[in-house]
Amino acid sequence: MNKFILSLSAWFASLLLVFALLGLAFRLLLTPLFLQVEYRLPYFPPDQYGFTQEDRLHWAPYALKYLVNQADISYLGELSFADGSPLFNERELSHMQDVKGVTQSALGFWYGSLALLVGLAVWARFGGWWTVFLQGLRRGGWLLVGLVVAVGTFGALAFWQFFTLFHNLFFEGDSWLFYYSDTLIRLFPIRFWQDVSLAAAMIVVGGGISIGLGVKLRD
Repeated sequence: MNKFILSLSAWFASLLLVFALLGLAFRLLLTPLFLQVEYRLPYFPPDQYGFTQEDRLHWAPYALKYLVNQADISYLGELSFADGSPLFNERELSHMQDVKGVTQSALGFWYGSLALLVGLAVWARFGGWWTVFLQGLRRGGWLLVGLVVAVGTFGALAFWQFFTLFHNLFFEGDSWLFYYSDTLIRLFPIRFWQDVSLAAAMIVVGGGISIGLGVKLRD
């Protein structure tokens, strides 16, 4: 087989692995299990407006489930407090619709990356270039580690700037800014997003190092 095509295919495998591991971290954090751990951390800030740990564990999973299910915004819009007032205001609901669009697109891209990576692996295995494919995987693992270290360093030194840049890339204007008294902030304060970033980095770096060191180059 043409060496250029093999090299290009191996680099494609590297990129697909990057997307696959990033998507894996993203999907693992979109689970109620992460909430169970996060809200029970001893340093997690209490809600000054009255949510207890139990309240957060009750309401937050609705937001996560909405992002991955096929329901429309009424799934969240119909939720209400005991006094009948809505759990989320119109601005929050609008933002959650935007977040769902980004989430569904990201998950779709992840599923596509996984499918392409598996297809490439099958082709490599039966096409006689398995070792070259494995080299691509190893390179992808180390590329991802380097990427996370670089982005993580920026985020650690200037988290708010990183947080703002991320939202400006995916959302229009200031649609993602809320009052501290809004439900979304009470459920997901800045500490939550700092821990999300840290957890994602740990998952991705762990996966990248495991592949970078664990893949054996042999037919």
